[in-house]
Amino acid sequence: MSAAKSLLIELGTEELPPRALDELSQAFLRGVVDGLSRRGVEAGLDLARAYCTPRRLAVHVPAVAATQPEQHVERRGPAISAALDAQGQPSKALQGFAQSCGVDVAQLEKLETDKGAWFVFRAVKPGQSLAALLPEIVEEALKGLPIPRPMRWADHDYSFVRPVHWLVMLHGADIVDGEVLGLKSGRMSRGHRFMHPDPVHVADADSWLDALRAAKVLADPAERRERIREEVARAAAQTGGAPRLDAALLDEVANLVEWPAAIACTFEREFLAVPPEALVTTMETNQKFVPVFDAAGALTEHFIGIANIESKDPVQIRKGYERVIRPRFADAKFFWDEDLKSPLAGNQAQLKNVTYQQALGSLWDKSVRVAELARVIAGRVGVDAGAATRAAALSKCDLLTRMVGEFAELQGVMGRYYAQRQGEGEAVALALDSYYQPRFAGDAIAADAVGQVLAVAERLDTLSGIFAVGMKPSGNKDPFALRRAALGLARTLVEAGLELDLRASFAEALELLPEAALAAGLKPGKDGKPPVLAAGARRAALLGELVDFVFDRLRGYYAELGFTPEQFEAVLAVAPATLPDFDRRLRAVAEFVRRPEAASLAAANKRVANILRKAEDESGRAPGGPVDPACFESPAEHDLAQALDAALTDTAAPRAAGDYTAVLARLSRLQAPVDAFFDNVLVNAEDARVRANRLALLASLKAQFAAVADIARL
Repeated sequence: MSAAKSLLIELGTEELPPRALDELSQAFLRGVVDGLSRRGVEAGLDLARAYCTPRRLAVHVPAVAATQPEQHVERRGPAISAALDAQGQPSKALQGFAQSCGVDVAQLEKLETDKGAWFVFRAVKPGQSLAALLPEIVEEALKGLPIPRPMRWADHDYSFVRPVHWLVMLHGADIVDGEVLGLKSGRMSRGHRFMHPDPVHVADADSWLDALRAAKVLADPAERRERIREEVARAAAQTGGAPRLDAALLDEVANLVEWPAAIACTFEREFLAVPPEALVTTMETNQKFVPVFDAAGALTEHFIGIANIESKDPVQIRKGYERVIRPRFADAKFFWDEDLKSPLAGNQAQLKNVTYQQALGSLWDKSVRVAELARVIAGRVGVDAGAATRAAALSKCDLLTRMVGEFAELQGVMGRYYAQRQGEGEAVALALDSYYQPRFAGDAIAADAVGQVLAVAERLDTLSGIFAVGMKPSGNKDPFALRRAALGLARTLVEAGLELDLRASFAEALELLPEAALAAGLKPGKDGKPPVLAAGARRAALLGELVDFVFDRLRGYYAELGFTPEQFEAVLAVAPATLPDFDRRLRAVAEFVRRPEAASLAAANKRVANILRKAEDESGRAPGGPVDPACFESPAEHDLAQALDAALTDTAAPRAAGDYTAVLARLSRLQAPVDAFFDNVLVNAEDARVRANRLALLASLKAQFAAVADIARL
């Protein structure tokens, strides 16, 4: 066996896009590993690692063999029935196949299978060397990278995400000769663009990381991130504050630098009069700076920049960072001051000039619909309807402010600040911000009652409207973020405990939509004209789609919380009207399945459901009605009937209170009489009255469990 040594591949480039760098790096690793695996090259593929900096993509694979093992080749040719003529001589098809394999017909073998016989070519070829295979592997890996718009440079025929400048391919200490993207491989890498511009000699694959580190390049992204954390903490200590290094910002900065060095900076305190979210947004988003807060959590006049160099004169870098942030902050202060000169409510009229969606009207139209929904919802859940309606009316007004025009991510946040400054009630002001929650996966719902009502009303209108105009999500396309809206709606209802009938709420939202929106979503028929469908029928169809869409989102939500699909479907089968009620039932079912009686009772309920379904199919009507003790022929029937009567009485109070855990705990005591019934009673008795009575008894059993869930689905 050939000696196994570490393999290093490094492709040097112009600065790569920072937000795509991690994905490019991992895709390059997968491509190289797959290429080695498909060719049967023995290697420590499980220990392969990806490395990257803004100027390079690299892969290190330990214990890579120098050659492939022997390659067993088998090619199937024409079927024997078609390969020989009537005289048993080779046909042109067989001769052509043999020629393509480079052998005579006589050297071909026959393959017998259940489906027939074929001529085959079999051969054993010596494995190719790693040097012969690697350029092709690297090229395939590069072609497989997720590059939406590759670029060309100079007069080359090839393209890549950025121009390339050097290529290192080492197997142990040996150079693997080859050419990729016009670059011939070698052992000379490059260090930091400014701190070590000279070429870097790489002795072998395992010393590459250390060689680059000596050349002021941290090629390991994890090491760069850790150094950034340490540098930011060191710089923040100089200010006496606490830095807020967001994970996304850390990732982006780590992909912008090769040798990070933190610089503590300061801006004028007068800018702190601007809402801190605006200052933090421009620091993090526009300049990639780290904001610094005091012990009370208030933003300070300090921030930290991450340089890509250990400067001999860091004061100049600090001045540069401070100089570049000043006009950004000046703009933010100007927007803030100017926006405060006009009342937020003054933007309502201008909303009529901003189209929300052609068939759904303007942002003003949307605000009117949401305000009506908020008023109705607030009345039902005991929230100040006036505050909810006012918040809905103002909810889109900050979209027309200068600040949100510059920083779109501050919508809602700025609405809250402007409302507070201009005398709106605190409940209204808070709701203008909180109703956007949850903004992202893992975010909390609105904590305030008015915000919860507005969050529900907003999402009901958005989902209903966009579904009506035929723009519901398909595949990966979800331009209106309806999946997020549906989950946000569901989470708000569940986690806030808002007892709203989901179907009825969607029905009300659909009633508020203009007729044009209901017609817009109808697809044209064969004649090119949209079908004529009454508005009521259209709303009914949309209603079912919307409710199903929300429950589809809930499936994933509850799966992440540890509930099984069977538990979810068991509750969904009984169609609870409100989502808090659905949640209580689901948690009760999850508790029930832990009980020793659960499996037996679930099986019994499934058996009952099948019996009742068959009886209904045969008679044309659902079994049920009062149970007549005079028809009992067995003690097991008496025992089950008494147990059901007692259970019905005992569960009345907890069932009315929604304490489904207590209901199922009491019903679990039915296991013994249920098992005894099926062991001793023939349901389909010959006497029609006795049979009907027994079916009614089973219907009563099923109904008691169905008051919580269809446990037959467990």
